[in-house]
Amino acid sequence: MSIEFLLTSLVIIASPGTGALVTLAAGLARGARASVVAAVGCTLGILPHMLAAITGLAALLHASPMAFEAIKYAGVAYLLYMAWMTLRADGPLQIASDGLADSDGKVIQQAVLANLLNPKLSIFFLAFLPQFIGPGEARPTRTMLELSLAFMAMTFVVFAAYGVIAASLRDRVLSRPGVLHWMRRAFAVTFVALAARLALVRL
Repeated sequence: MSIEFLLTSLVIIASPGTGALVTLAAGLARGARASVVAAVGCTLGILPHMLAAITGLAALLHASPMAFEAIKYAGVAYLLYMAWMTLRADGPLQIASDGLADSDGKVIQQAVLANLLNPKLSIFFLAFLPQFIGPGEARPTRTMLELSLAFMAMTFVVFAAYGVIAASLRDRVLSRPGVLHWMRRAFAVTFVALAARLALVRL
């Protein structure tokens, strides 16, 4: 596993995106534990894309404009739904106690869907990972699996760190209702911007 792979993966993971936004929202709204749960959900959302790339389904998706468009617009619709829900008092930025029974399930569902409905991840695994597998590799599938798992582990660590940092600011948000109001708007606008960016993605 090369340093180039690790550094490139870190840059890609640390770049702001849907998963990072969901994890930040969980940390601000429900605390550090929920942010770690969201990071787990985002990491699990990568798993189908990884399996698709390894089994060749991602190549089929890449070759089928209709399938790609269907998944892409499902992702756009979900991001717009998240933007709308974020503005609501009972949405992802609902300030709740850490002990709510249904918090973990709700957070992990949102996080998994955020990455599951992102066709860019499948194309990423299809186009990015093979660059780090040598042409004479004896077990390319095994190597791709190892690289994918490393990418997933890095995703969890980075997103969990984002969420925990956000959770550390939670008390300040709770004591300032006006800040929460503007944060809901900012998160909603960001979700809309991510939806627009995803809508413009082409094969």
